[in-house]
Amino acid sequence: MGAADPLAVRVPVGEGSHLWASRSTGRKVLLVAHNVTSAGRLLDVLPLFHDDFRVQLLVTSTGSSAFRAGLDELFAELELPVLPWRQARSIPVDLAVSASFGGQLSSIQGKLVVLSHGVGYTKTLAKPGAGSREPGAGSREPGAGSREPGAGSREPTFGLSPEWLLSEGETFVDSLVLSHPEQLERLRRACPEAEDAAVLAGDPCFDRMLAARPYRERFRRALGVRRGQRLLVLNSTWNPEGFFGNGGGREDILPSLLPRLPAELAADDYRLAAVLHPNIWYGHGPGQIRAWLDRARRSGLVLIDPVRSWRQAVLAADVVLGDFGAVSYYAAALGTPVMLASAAQDRLDPEAPLASFVREAPRLDPHGPLREQLERMLAEHRPLAGPTEFTTSAPGASAALLRRNFYALMDLPEPDAPALLEPLPLPAYDPPRRTAPLHVRTRVQGAEVAIERSTAHPYDAAGCTHLAVHEDTLDPGSLESADVIVREGLADDPRLGGPELWTAEVLHRHPHCSAAAYVTGANACTVRTREHGLFLLAAGPGADADPAAYASSLAAWLGAGGRVPAEGAVLRMRTGGGVHPVTVSPALPGDLAAQP
Repeated sequence: MGAADPLAVRVPVGEGSHLWASRSTGRKVLLVAHNVTSAGRLLDVLPLFHDDFRVQLLVTSTGSSAFRAGLDELFAELELPVLPWRQARSIPVDLAVSASFGGQLSSIQGKLVVLSHGVGYTKTLAKPGAGSREPGAGSREPGAGSREPGAGSREPTFGLSPEWLLSEGETFVDSLVLSHPEQLERLRRACPEAEDAAVLAGDPCFDRMLAARPYRERFRRALGVRRGQRLLVLNSTWNPEGFFGNGGGREDILPSLLPRLPAELAADDYRLAAVLHPNIWYGHGPGQIRAWLDRARRSGLVLIDPVRSWRQAVLAADVVLGDFGAVSYYAAALGTPVMLASAAQDRLDPEAPLASFVREAPRLDPHGPLREQLERMLAEHRPLAGPTEFTTSAPGASAALLRRNFYALMDLPEPDAPALLEPLPLPAYDPPRRTAPLHVRTRVQGAEVAIERSTAHPYDAAGCTHLAVHEDTLDPGSLESADVIVREGLADDPRLGGPELWTAEVLHRHPHCSAAAYVTGANACTVRTREHGLFLLAAGPGADADPAAYASSLAAWLGAGGRVPAEGAVLRMRTGGGVHPVTVSPALPGDLAAQP
């Protein structure tokens, strides 16, 4: 590749780059991304080179993955020089770090380190004739003389077999990073030629999760999980046999399961989130994923960023409904209850700990009562020993071990500062915004109101019922039958006119509606009732629930004969998660203008 190539990077590498670069560096480190999935693991180790003026970081993509979407955006965020793959293979580098075997890695001119981009090496390859599938689809790494994938009596394991580790009979990887000795034992059996390249250096992804465990409650609050609520995280790996997939000869349960979750799991008892593999997210496109899951999202499901926030969601989870992917295993390693919606094992190395976990983990009965299954599993949960034992043999030590390995390969003394990984960031606040109509069941006893809200009305439900509908519901017709209409907004939002005007307009526009609730914050709302006037509702000491539920509780209490005296009243709203005291005050002139 010459300097005339318009795609070639000229600074800080390339012909004549020394004439243009402001600093000369002794070492060049090339980060090799196969797709967004593997790039995520490279982001884990990137801080190990921070503050070292001797090192110039570069990044490239092999272009060999079927899943190429999202990489350009990720590279743009990194703001590192992006080398075309042809140039990356033509210039000498001191170290190349990859988290996949896709592409012609053996042609890189420099020491090569390969990390796992999952929980160790667990997957087998598709047999010839079964179609080209990741990893490495369309671009086998091995050179002439290596066996074809699928040769012999058993499919080879990706990352531990000669098919991936040898080129013309020789190991081309200088350092194969393993997280546990059990992987080394499988490597010895599968490809003894590569044993000398093996390095036990822990799992940086898991170490970041372990370091962030003290901040679990913050992650839960970021997802809008209220006191007493349980966070259910749905997780799927990317292929057709996964939870999200509809292949592999199994029943496609997802289309029927998604609407049942918010119908059977009360909104104030469960928060729902989904962590989808980046190959799902970028393979089908984020817009398509949101389109497929529109109804679920309107019912309260939040989609988690599959690169930056999935670990925080797993740490925050009370229970994970997953499959045979790495995220389910990581969750189990943290001690979180995991139930499998798909337990396919055809793609797993039967000797891998992940395969043992899939054989032992509880299974979801997709046709049985969902709440009963989840609550039984939570009550009976006993962590499996395997995930905690086999995820890493060096918990908390991967940063030091990896940096030592990297710098030894570069023949460069390590920096004096400790080797540290980036803390997991606190995600943006993302509370549920349920615009699907909610069937509300209440039982009033004195000043206590038991409430349960869901997207369907169970046939055997007890208590009085009413319909609460968000003003932004997809079906405006449901507003005509709503008993309570809700929306969120700032108290001084000029578009809505503020709580007093908006609530009056709603009751005027919808004669059947008995109450309008304007939610002004995480713990407060203004409610106008047709018969009793305007009230300010606020969470009392220890209360932590959705203000829209406070509004429905007030409507039910007033409907049962309750009255708010001039000095106000305190309702005790009871949900499955506990009791929430709510102060109810008649709105006086100036009260609404003073609201935050």
